Amino acid sequence: MTVSDLADALRLEPTGTNTYRAHNYELGERGVVFGGQLIAQLIAAGATVDGSKRVKAANAIFARPVMVADPVELRVDVLQAGRTFASATTSLWQDGKERARALILLTAEEPDIIRHASPLPDVARPDETAAGANPDVRIVDGIDILDPDVVADPAVDVWFRRSGGIDGADRVAVQQGLLAHASASYLIGAAMLPHPGMGQAASHAAFSTGIIAHTISFHETVDIGDWHLLCSRSTYAGNGRTYGTGEVFHEGGQLVASFSQESMVRHFPEGVSPEGQESTIL
Repeated sequence: MTVSDLADALRLEPTGTNTYRAHNYELGERGVVFGGQLIAQLIAAGATVDGSKRVKAANAIFARPVMVADPVELRVDVLQAGRTFASATTSLWQDGKERARALILLTAEEPDIIRHASPLPDVARPDETAAGANPDVRIVDGIDILDPDVVADPAVDVWFRRSGGIDGADRVAVQQGLLAHASASYLIGAAMLPHPGMGQAASHAAFSTGIIAHTISFHETVDIGDWHLLCSRSTYAGNGRTYGTGEVFHEGGQLVASFSQESMVRHFPEGVSPEGQESTIL
């Protein structure tokens, strides 16, 4: 997957009043769209409500899996659009069924009365962190969330940036979508780290995983071409579910976003083989 592939999936084609068509990008071999793309598209749809405001927060629920092969439809239901705030419900449909829904809050910029933020954690900088197959993604301390033999605290810090394919009038919404996509990527893997024999490489083969809900708040505008530190912490795992929170910092130290995620890590139902069961993941 290239940045331009995902950016293209966030550029919506109008099909009617407050309705849009979007395409999916290919990721892996399961044929199921990653939840990070879904929340990114729901944010892009919400951004159409008022071009003078940016998305402040998105709270998304993923009710049904979305298949890569078929395009999706985005529908926007505007709740309110005022001078300072606007809000809407955005929904994602495929094959006549609603698959995901988000509540979107938009905001106009206003001057500070007070200001404080969490500080940038004291971790190795991107130029001190080894690059993997993708030089724009660098995992601090080289923790491999895919490897079932790696055991560590349920936390992952990742430096990332995205460059190329980000321009046009929808640049702000696309960059927020790219950030939301990245924020959804590591919390399931972080939840597995304390547990021997568990690793994200076995997802959808030895056991079933998936994102159920994801929430993100954007505190500052984002230049996704710069390095950002994505800090993911899993605070709970049990009953076939996991929960985690995280923060995103600009390399210069500014906190730009916070997020949380509800996910599942569970056995496949008795008698069900994971092969061919993509449509029954949730």
